[in-house]
Amino acid sequence: MATGDRIFTRARLATLDPRLPGLGIVENGVVAVRDGRILFAGDAAGLPAQALAGAETVDCGGRWITPGLIDCHTHLVHAGNRAREFEMRLAGASYEEIARAGGGIVSSVTSLRAASEDDLVAESLPRLDALVAEGVTTVEVKSGYGLTVADELKMLRAARRLAGARDVGVVATWLGAHATPAEYRGRNGDFLREVVLPGLEAAHAEGLADAVDGFCEGIAFSPDEIRLVFDAAKKLGLPVKLHADQLSNLHGAALAAGYGALSADHLEYTDEAGAAAMAKAGTVAVLLPGAFYFIRETRKPPVELFRKHGVKIALATDCNPGTAPLTSLLLAMNMGATLFGLTVEECIAGVTREAARALGRLGEIGTLEAGKEADLAVWDVAEPAELVYRMGFNPLHARIRRGQGRVPSHSNGGIA
Repeated sequence: MATGDRIFTRARLATLDPRLPGLGIVENGVVAVRDGRILFAGDAAGLPAQALAGAETVDCGGRWITPGLIDCHTHLVHAGNRAREFEMRLAGASYEEIARAGGGIVSSVTSLRAASEDDLVAESLPRLDALVAEGVTTVEVKSGYGLTVADELKMLRAARRLAGARDVGVVATWLGAHATPAEYRGRNGDFLREVVLPGLEAAHAEGLADAVDGFCEGIAFSPDEIRLVFDAAKKLGLPVKLHADQLSNLHGAALAAGYGALSADHLEYTDEAGAAAMAKAGTVAVLLPGAFYFIRETRKPPVELFRKHGVKIALATDCNPGTAPLTSLLLAMNMGATLFGLTVEECIAGVTREAARALGRLGEIGTLEAGKEADLAVWDVAEPAELVYRMGFNPLHARIRRGQGRVPSHSNGGIA
């Protein structure tokens, strides 16, 4: 690992700086880093003459630099898999039918409860490594498969340990209201009072929760039940987000917006009132095309409504064992474009600037701007569109986290 101050020269930048048009492109770009933060990002001619005297110079050989990628919605920590359910879906069963028959989220609970914290870390690291290998520098990780206080806390402790095992930022989210376990079937209220709310307080006391999420759906929790969780989060000073309007329109997007949620996620059935409410509240629409693809949904999220009302759009993998066993944010971008009609700009912004916004961390990451953490991805591509266009192709040349990371030689002359 290189140490000290660094200047990345001979680069083409997609800064995602909102003050610049489009992707914020700078053709003759440099990025100067001091103490793990960006000191300057822009045209080489504007670099202060005395900036970083004695700093290491890294020649990028004409390659593109973007902010490090951000996966803002994952269930990365889980145990086992649900390949059998995949077979059931291929035979014609719907996601809802599988869930009501005892499958779905609840079917992951037995494996999770049987796994130790060490087991969860070991099983999750390969999934994290796949994301890191594509330039991901920050990942959100939810609980939600333990469904007891002890097991939910175990998941979040494992998530925190991932940040120590790899050089990656981890945002941990309490998702106790993900599903009702078998022992509480038909007693959602009891589950919320006896598990979800006390567990949330315990997670907060231990510093394990950065945000609070819930699943508002007919097969999960009603809007009124979600309000109980969100009210508790508000008392603890924790931001909220919501799995909303995925399988039906329970007006989850508007509910999330009413609490000033960081994001509402999925959103296939969101209506115009929900989109307008999200825009007014500044709630980000996190689209999850991997789940849409994997469970063969046909109702697309209302992208045109989000554009009409100015709702910010993010993309994420939704990495989980049942409906999106996806560990490629590059593929998620391609799916966002091909399945949902997003533009190249929307896709790239969706895994950088808008993903940071969806995590409440835009002040620290997500763009190449002075003062932010120096999380960078250096790419062997001729133009940014290639990141969205290609499938099964990883053009990452180097991943820089807080200014650190090895940059290979550009003996091939770089990308002109």
